[in-house]
Amino acid sequence: MSVPAPLQRTWVAGRRRARAIRAEARATLREPMFREALREMIPLSVGTAAWGLVAGVAMVKSGMSAWVAILMSFVVYAGSAQLLAIPLIAAGSPPWVVWLTACCVNLRFVIFSTMWRKYFGHLPRQRRMVMGFLTGDTSFVVFMRRYPEMERGPGQEPFFWGAAVASWLAWQISSLLGVLLANVIPVHWGLGFAGTLALLGVLCSMLGGRIAWIAAGVAGMAAVAAFALPLKLNILAGIAAAVATGLLLEAAWPERITIRPQPEDGE
Repeated sequence: MSVPAPLQRTWVAGRRRARAIRAEARATLREPMFREALREMIPLSVGTAAWGLVAGVAMVKSGMSAWVAILMSFVVYAGSAQLLAIPLIAAGSPPWVVWLTACCVNLRFVIFSTMWRKYFGHLPRQRRMVMGFLTGDTSFVVFMRRYPEMERGPGQEPFFWGAAVASWLAWQISSLLGVLLANVIPVHWGLGFAGTLALLGVLCSMLGGRIAWIAAGVAGMAAVAAFALPLKLNILAGIAAAVATGLLLEAAWPERITIRPQPEDGE
């Protein structure tokens, strides 16, 4: 049985593309900046792993099957959105509430993507889509500390992939462990609080000016004040308060928000 010529051409082109991707991946793994990013991500990966473990346990405790929980971890890959969506799904909240909450929590990635364009806007769209999917809070912070200049330069893409791979592995491995050990891990271990402390450290390192610090404080107070709202809507209240505060202060108190560069080795 002969294979149609268009299908043959598609198969050959796909194999060539796959070989090119494997060769490029091997070259990236050999880049010094890829390994440097892996080393810089080690401390932050501990906090990521704590949250991944919490998310894995929470998904199973909410009534999800192990396979659905694992699928959600791989497909969604958004820690804060997952942890907020899980209790909403378990409580039978309307789908629009779940989606709106997840979208609002992840609005920060819109800001991240606009900043990525200054570094990776020249890359093919498919690659940028993969980079956007793999972007995490910790990998973004580490990258911006290393390259605060907001312009293209050597070693940036390998460094991004190193940070992204470290964050992805820390989350997926710990989330998988949480799913498999959900009935074994004691609740009194306080892993959620450990993850909260880790995320607080990441948050503080991302605040680059007076306006950002004030907006973060207002967000926290608004979220606590609105804690009694149903369906975790206090999170939305905190986000709205932070955005409004930031816009108002930016108009009345303009300042240049900078990211302090990371010192080079030996300095």
